[in-house]
Amino acid sequence: MDKGKIHEVISESIIPARDKDKRPVLECSHLGITFGGLVAVDDFNLTVGPTEIAGLIGPNGAGKTTVFNLLTKVYQPTHGTIILDGQDTRGMNTMQVNKAGIARTFQNIRLFDKLTVEENVKIGLHNQIKCSTVSSILRLPSYWKTEKEAHEKALELLSIFDMQDMADYKAGSLPYGAQRRLEIVRALATNPKLLLLDEPAAGMNPSETAELMENIRKIRDTFQIAILLIEHDMNLVMGICEGIAVLNFGRIIAKGSPEEIQANPTVIEAYLGKKKED
Repeated sequence: MDKGKIHEVISESIIPARDKDKRPVLECSHLGITFGGLVAVDDFNLTVGPTEIAGLIGPNGAGKTTVFNLLTKVYQPTHGTIILDGQDTRGMNTMQVNKAGIARTFQNIRLFDKLTVEENVKIGLHNQIKCSTVSSILRLPSYWKTEKEAHEKALELLSIFDMQDMADYKAGSLPYGAQRRLEIVRALATNPKLLLLDEPAAGMNPSETAELMENIRKIRDTFQIAILLIEHDMNLVMGICEGIAVLNFGRIIAKGSPEEIQANPTVIEAYLGKKKED
């Protein structure tokens, strides 16, 4: 899919024109959280279309990962609402919101290092492929059928990154870039409607980042899902995101297309600081 035109919608949200007549996958309204007397995120409003690749950027400490933690219910919001594909996630816990359709990766890779690559992916398949405890203990035919399905699905997902030949490797033995890719595959295994990527290019060299960009597009096109990413690599953000929101001190200070964000003086000031007048 091409990046396409950006369509203006209510409350200054932006979504791709191809998604304008479809229900948003994510609607955050006046979202915020306070830790004691500290306001970490305040009045956060964001709409993401069902096949949009969106970016959330901002200086270090702006509150970006806190937003991801709110969306995945690591933190419960102090105020505001999160609507996922038309469903209010109020009161959901992390597992429930994952089953409802949000999956994520982390700034610091969180894999099961001593398990194989395939076993890590199978853990993510818990939302789709299930087997009863009795069948598992007694190794009934239904158990072996489920295991075969899980194996085939895991290899299919690994093939997105050409990692199927690494299925039997220990996850902890993989190079850094491959561990990043495996974490994305495991998130995809949960069958999300919205995939949250927290600094997916961290630690990658330019060629790995370029490959990641193509794979993110491939994921969106193959699975027809939305992707919201936090990233400090501006070449990746500007090259792949259709709509971008800029966060500073817990509040959105700008929304727009990559071109609009790059030219926005408020954004430039937030990143570079205000010039002193002579």
